[in-house]
Amino acid sequence: MALNFLKNNWLWLAISTYLIFGSYLLYVTYSTPYLGIKLKEENGQWLIIEPYFKEWANKQNISAGDIILEVDGNNINELNIIKYDPVIRVAKELTLEKQEDRRLINIQIKPFDIPEQLFYIFFLPACYYLLSLIISLYLYKKQKNSSLINLLILFILSVSLAYVSIGASGRLDSVGTVVNRSSMLLCLVLLIHFLRNYFLFLNLKWLLIHNIKILYILPLIIVFLSIFSIIFPSTNTLFSNFTLWLFFILLIIILCILGIGYSKYKTPQLKIFLLSIIIPFLPFLFLFAIPEIISYKYILSAEICSLFLMFIPYSFICTQLTERIFDMEYFITRLRYYFNFSFVFTIWLLIGLYVITDLSISRMAELFFFAFLSLIALFYIKEKIDYHKRKILFSTKGDYIHRLYTTVDSIGRVVKIEDLLDKFVQEIALHLEIKHVYVLTYDLQTHQVTSTSTSKDYTQNQMDEILLENLHMGDIKKTEHFYIAFIHQDVNYKRILVVDHNKSIYLKDEELLWLELLLLYVNNFIENTKMVEGLLEQLKHMKEADKSQLPWLNKLLWLRFEQEKYQLAQELHDTVLQEQLHIAREMDVCIHAKRTTDIQVNLSKIHDHMIASLNDLRGYCENLKPPLLDTLGLNAALEKLIQKVHKRANFVLVYTIDRLYLEDERLNLMIYRLFQELLNNALRHSYANTVEIHLLETDDGFEIIYLDDGVGCQMDGIIVSDSMGIRGMQERVHAFNGQFSINTNVGEGMSIRIKINEGNHTHPYDYDTYNRKPTLSRG
Repeated sequence: MALNFLKNNWLWLAISTYLIFGSYLLYVTYSTPYLGIKLKEENGQWLIIEPYFKEWANKQNISAGDIILEVDGNNINELNIIKYDPVIRVAKELTLEKQEDRRLINIQIKPFDIPEQLFYIFFLPACYYLLSLIISLYLYKKQKNSSLINLLILFILSVSLAYVSIGASGRLDSVGTVVNRSSMLLCLVLLIHFLRNYFLFLNLKWLLIHNIKILYILPLIIVFLSIFSIIFPSTNTLFSNFTLWLFFILLIIILCILGIGYSKYKTPQLKIFLLSIIIPFLPFLFLFAIPEIISYKYILSAEICSLFLMFIPYSFICTQLTERIFDMEYFITRLRYYFNFSFVFTIWLLIGLYVITDLSISRMAELFFFAFLSLIALFYIKEKIDYHKRKILFSTKGDYIHRLYTTVDSIGRVVKIEDLLDKFVQEIALHLEIKHVYVLTYDLQTHQVTSTSTSKDYTQNQMDEILLENLHMGDIKKTEHFYIAFIHQDVNYKRILVVDHNKSIYLKDEELLWLELLLLYVNNFIENTKMVEGLLEQLKHMKEADKSQLPWLNKLLWLRFEQEKYQLAQELHDTVLQEQLHIAREMDVCIHAKRTTDIQVNLSKIHDHMIASLNDLRGYCENLKPPLLDTLGLNAALEKLIQKVHKRANFVLVYTIDRLYLEDERLNLMIYRLFQELLNNALRHSYANTVEIHLLETDDGFEIIYLDDGVGCQMDGIIVSDSMGIRGMQERVHAFNGQFSINTNVGEGMSIRIKINEGNHTHPYDYDTYNRKPTLSRG
């Protein structure tokens, strides 16, 4: 029960932990000024070697060689930590003795006294802390129940904690030290976990251990070692360097995974990942981590180098997840669109103010930035308000979108074209409040115009023939007397809507948009109605002697057969035919060979090629018509199919084949095709260690169960792309009134269950409550 609670509420637990630790760490960073003054012991006295904030030290008259006497009112020799770590990290008060004149100086220190540490160690981490929280909540809201997004959220939060804890860790705060060291390693372990799932998402072979959970032991070990170093300060430097070494090793592993993966698979996603990790890590690696490990003296401080690391999580979002979370290109073009509008209007506004008022140039510049940014913000706010409050266009006549829905619904109930057009005219007249609305039929052969209106005659003078012929889909033209719009066109006729405005009626943009959308719907309605009418007409006038022959059905089947023949011809052309051409060329070389030894060698090669070609051809024949299916039955055919899979498979295949007694012989072929498709998918796509497939007898028919522990995939992806023939299997099963169920996710394998009952009816079957445990036999 506790595990289920953690699984369902993991985000809020992570956010709660993040808020608690982050708030505490920022409070510690703000409340105690960080100094970082390095010391050395000489004759029982502690001398300043180098102050960290040199500008501040100069203002306070602190220089190298000065003797530190007291820190926060305590004698420096009473501080135990100073023996193991000779640095004054935090202090609110210092008492020191000047080297040159032995003068005592007492210095009071407040957080705002050192702007650099306030900016780098408090302000920037606080901003990054809040930004990471907002981004994490946004990602969770946009894509729930996605393992990649969940790991990315945890990665962002751990990177943020590692960055925020720098200040508290530098002050040797106990919580800050533990959080900083553990989160440094945790973010890399989460990154490895993320990469593993991303490799599986791209259907690439993972290059490291599959049980990533083992790596989570490393942050736990660092937690215990950090606590130990707090209890025994003498080990603090040792464990700090140990953490840096582990960090360095994990980083090298990540770079190797991405480098080897890219060199092996050449996918652009891995290249972008590699660059987005290498570039931000280079300053931290070469300017802080490696110098600190080798010489205990960094080139740039950790807080400055860490600024570059802030870009890693967000580079992942921008480069990898924009298509699934938000359209980055759309945001950029929209910003450019708003930028141009705001810039032009701001310039116009400033020109007016400059002419009217006597503002100075500096005030004009300030006003420019204020007005420019305000206008961009206004455009974004207006867009959001329009989306939520004005999704529909309002007018005194009502809601156009709702009217479009009701009109389409009303027209869609009509089954004849003439009735459909009459209903269409009635709806136009009703909603536009115009009396004279007609449909013209323009004969493309005789160029004659006929009208549904009996009260008004349209002559060639009133209707421009060229205008009628050039009217196309979506066109609405306004003439002196009419609005005319394209409705539909077939081989002989073009139908045109006419709205008589009598120079007194003006259709607004909203009404024209409503009419344009309605015309598109009506055009589709007419096409579909014509097809239905044609089918009904064929069924009605079928000859009694040949009732079984339907021309449209024969045409459909013929097209299907032609498609299958084309695919088979393409397969044979690309494989067997190419092999035969190669054999012919080899024979030509053999014919013109002069030495007997050359002829024998060439004949041997030709013989091998012919055997391989015959095996390929035999395979195609067996796929088209399994020979054992008719002679020895379904079980023998399936056993041979499984034996062939065994020779090619890299996984353990577990299978069960019950003996079935089916009245419909077509079901045997369908079962064979389903086994064929499922096992081919396992070979090509699963990357599984174990695959199970079972054919089980039921009371009314049979059931097929397929399971694998492979990479799995997204359900939406296989439904849209149909890259694994899922749709074809579904169609086969549904053709026999069967039930097809599939369950899969990235990294979680795949399961497919198929149940078919012989007869004309099916019974409800809930695969989620399926509890039968089949007897397995290992192949």
